[in-house]
Amino acid sequence: MRILVVEDDRALGLFLQKGLRSEGHSVEWVGDGDAAVQHAVENQPDLMVLDLSLPCRDGVEVLAELQSQFARTSVLVLTGRSQVEERVKCLNLGADDCLLKPFSLHELTARCRAILRRKIQFASPVLRHGAVEMNRMDRSVRRDGIEVELTGKEFALLEFMLMRHGDCCTRAELLSEVWKMSPDSGTNVVDVYINYLRRKLGNAHPDGQTSLPVIETVRGEGYRLCSGRKGVASVGVGGHVLAARLHPNDDRLVA
Repeated sequence: MRILVVEDDRALGLFLQKGLRSEGHSVEWVGDGDAAVQHAVENQPDLMVLDLSLPCRDGVEVLAELQSQFARTSVLVLTGRSQVEERVKCLNLGADDCLLKPFSLHELTARCRAILRRKIQFASPVLRHGAVEMNRMDRSVRRDGIEVELTGKEFALLEFMLMRHGDCCTRAELLSEVWKMSPDSGTNVVDVYINYLRRKLGNAHPDGQTSLPVIETVRGEGYRLCSGRKGVASVGVGGHVLAARLHPNDDRLVA
């Protein structure tokens, strides 16, 4: 999951960030309520670990703001307030769980895993954008009803872009989230696989013709999904097609 830790105690915030990262999550930390709301607007994390006693904007205010605008973000509330009424108020505002301070890191990570399981259980396995449909249950992809065969890495790349709902995905994000590589690695693997996807999705047409593109380049930023329907244009990478071939047994680039 993409997790945001909101905790004004810097030492505790960084400790939680490190602990949750060790669980394999992508974790950021901010120290006040205003920064939490701004981060949610810009990044829409899967889970927010939210302390209630915050500067700038109280945790309860942050929770109310989240539920009015970003209901997809789950919230685990951390609080040193022992009153049952306070925790009930947070749950009624939409929090998924509450954890009373002091707490064990093992308990916190277990509660995060439980929230993740519930999200997966009730989430639809189907992702759609424009003419593209992905079923994550049977790992199938269709464009205009035509099935498109993708490698494992192509599937993961398209899945990440579909989950961004047409928002721009930077090369740094794609390297980090899809390939688990450093954004400073200097590789062009993202551009190569974007072109693989463009070619495969573009060839899926019920009449055997080339379909309109569904991935467009955002100059200087990265890539995003467009509708792939009439009137939507896509810009190539510098006007060139990047070439590479795949190892026959997996997704490794060998040339």
